[in-house]
Amino acid sequence: MYEPIRTPSVHSPADEADFPHRSREEELDIQLAGHLAALLAVTDELGLGPAGDRIAEQVARLRGAPPARHAALTDAAPASLHRRAHALAGRALVVAASRADTTAAILSAQRMDAHTEALAAAAPSGHLVGAH
Repeated sequence: MYEPIRTPSVHSPADEADFPHRSREEELDIQLAGHLAALLAVTDELGLGPAGDRIAEQVARLRGAPPARHAALTDAAPASLHRRAHALAGRALVVAASRADTTAAILSAQRMDAHTEALAAAAPSGHLVGAH
């Protein structure tokens, strides 16, 4: 009575093999490399060459290629840049810990400490500038 449908429905699930899939570790590598690349940009803007070189090594390790380094000057206050770098290092630390990347975790923690010290040194009363 009814003619059978000859084409597959557009609502049927696609074959899983048709789409590229990444493992959780690959996704974390991409995320970590992104956080470290953002930290690198702020570090370069602050003019912290040796720290930037160490961060660039980790980005290159994760991405398989050296990162582009361009210190785009934003004319932001150093305290603002240190706060941004501290936050980025914190994000990188969380992801590095999640993927058990000891090298990146140690580097991130060291950068957090360095930016905390820079903020404390800039504050006249010893309180962190802009910390709430």
